[in-house]
Amino acid sequence: MAESPPRVLIVEDDEDIASALSRGLAREGYDPVIALDVSSATDLANDGCDAAIVDVMLGEHSGTDLVRQLRAGGMSAPIIILSALSGVDERTNGLDAGADDYVAKPFEFSELVARLKVQERRRLAEATEVLTVSGLKYDVETRAVEGDGRTITLTEREGDLLAYLMRRAGHIVSRGDIFDSLWLVGGGSSENVVDVYIGYLRRKLAPLSNFGIDIRTVRGRGFMLMESSDD
Repeated sequence: MAESPPRVLIVEDDEDIASALSRGLAREGYDPVIALDVSSATDLANDGCDAAIVDVMLGEHSGTDLVRQLRAGGMSAPIIILSALSGVDERTNGLDAGADDYVAKPFEFSELVARLKVQERRRLAEATEVLTVSGLKYDVETRAVEGDGRTITLTEREGDLLAYLMRRAGHIVSRGDIFDSLWLVGGGSSENVVDVYIGYLRRKLAPLSNFGIDIRTVRGRGFMLMESSDD
């Protein structure tokens, strides 16, 4: 059975531009769907998509605010913002809202497709990544922890936190940095949620020493995942 083409949500209130993007993406092997307004974009995003291209100016609405809303709703697919505004502040605002890339108008369609493919490759690499620290192995795609003769399946948020710590093993990461990376765009209420999920991980993987690791709390500085000592 043939694999379905990647579904790309196009959020653009100019019908001519939206149609041109749709035709071009279809020629490149994508399955484009068009949303001409924020309400339609939200509905189509909820139906599922593999990527989104969002114009920053959507009539009276802001594409940047839409991106922030989609991320808060749990959308993890790559998002590329299109905008005639190319200043540093505009790009920063778009990326801070949760966009993965920012393409300034006017642009070459080939460049947009190339950037879309970069995001696809990045997400695929992240999804198939297997992280290892000491005797602990974590499969990002399946969220399965292996080691100590056990296989433990984590929740999505537990897995995100473990992967974040494992990628920075041996280094102290602040509570604020963890919160900003994993919870801020999703509407986490306070940095205390980090402590809660650190606790979940410690209990779920207990005893950590059997995996050859420890998750240390460094007072006043944050947390560190490290190889455990024998003493």
